[in-house]
Amino acid sequence: MAKESGIGWTTCSVDDASGVAKAIKNDVTDLQFATPRAVQDITGIDKSAMERLLLLADFSITLKGVFNDATGAAHDVFKTIPSTSVSRTVTLAVSGQTLTNEVLLTDYPLTRADSGELTWAVPGVLSDGTVPTWS
Repeated sequence: MAKESGIGWTTCSVDDASGVAKAIKNDVTDLQFATPRAVQDITGIDKSAMERLLLLADFSITLKGVFNDATGAAHDVFKTIPSTSVSRTVTLAVSGQTLTNEVLLTDYPLTRADSGELTWAVPGVLSDGTVPTWS
C-alpha cells in the first residue's frame, strides 16, 4: 500500500460493561494510542555508550469524543467505568490494519467548555498481558 491519511477509520469499537462490542467511531473525534516496549539498562562500566535489553510490551489509549447518550453510543459504553471493574476489548481498524487489545478503562471525565461543547477523554491501559499485535 501507499502512504495514507488517517481519514476513514473502518472500526473503532469498545466493549460495554457486559462484553458487547459497540461501534463508537461516529462519537470519537480523535484518539492516541501507543505500543511501547520497556527497556532495561545493562550498560557495564566498560562501555562508552548505552546498552539495553527490550523487555515487556504495553498498550495505552486515550479516546476523545463528543457526548452522545443514545443507546449503544459512547456514553452508554463509558458510563459504567466508575462502577464496574471489567476488562474491555478495544478494536481499531484503518486501511485494512487491525489492532485489538484487552484494556482497563480508568476514567470517564466529561468537559463542558465555555463555548458549550460537551466532550470526554477516556484513558485505557493493557489488562491481560497479551502483546499488542497488528493484523
